[in-house]
Formats: sequence, structure tokens, C-alpha cells
Amino acid sequence: MKERFELFTVLIAKISRSIRKIKTEEMEEFDLKSPHVSCLYYLFKSNNLTATELCEICQEDKSAISRSLDYLESKGYISCDSNLKKRYKCHLTLTEKGQKIGKIIADKIDEILEIASDGLTEEKRIILYESLTLISDNLEKYTKNIKHD
Repeated sequence: MKERFELFTVLIAKISRSIRKIKTEEMEEFDLKSPHVSCLYYLFKSNNLTATELCEICQEDKSAISRSLDYLESKGYISCDSNLKKRYKCHLTLTEKGQKIGKIIADKIDEILEIASDGLTEEKRIILYESLTLISDNLEKYTKNIKHD
């Protein structure tokens, strides 16, 4: 069996690359990139969110989300109550065009999740996500405690 470090890091990297590739290839016809997909998906699922909330959900920094939102707004996928002084506090909603693409994205994600979890029982899936959450939380805690000399 491979060493734990190698197995863990290689598998996580492979999963991440596959997700990016799927997002890129599946959304190419709509001229959307990976961060756009995440924004549209979460807006579709939540009906409306602020940019700050999207940063948290997508685990992206403000500048990446801001660029994505500017692009999505310019393409007519989202709208924002721009009367607010701070754009990060305004509620973003999907336009009719955004709703259509949001539905396509949500359906595609459901399909891919079915493919990805083929062979997993519900019990194993629950254990997998609990384990990944624990690992993520532990690593996040560790990185906050790293001392910079």
C-alpha cells in the first residue's frame, strides 16, 4: 500500500484536477469558468446571496469573487441592488438567463455526483464526508497555528 501522505495528497490533487476539468469542459459552451460555475450554482440553490456570503461558501477571496460577479453581471446572469454603497452587502439574484444556466449547472452537478459516488453506500458516503470534514477542520486549525519565523 502506498504511504499515507502520498495516497492522501495524490488522491486529493487528482479529485481537484478532475473537478476543475469537469467545470471547464462542461461550461465551455456557455463561456463560463470554474469560479463562475460556483457562484451561479450557489445563487441558484439559495435564491440570493451577498458577495460576502459567496466568498465564504465558495472559499474564494474577495477579488476572485468580485471578478466573477462583474463578469456574470456583464453577461446578464445576475443582478444586484446597486443602490447600496457597499457592493459586497447587496443581495445578488439570478436573472431569467441566470436561472436557466443555474438549473443546467445544478442538474449537471447532481449527475456528476451520482457518477462519482457509484459503488458507495449511503452509510459509506456519510462516513466519507464526516472524515473529509474532520480532516479539513484539523488542517485549517493547524495552519492557523503555524508560526512564521
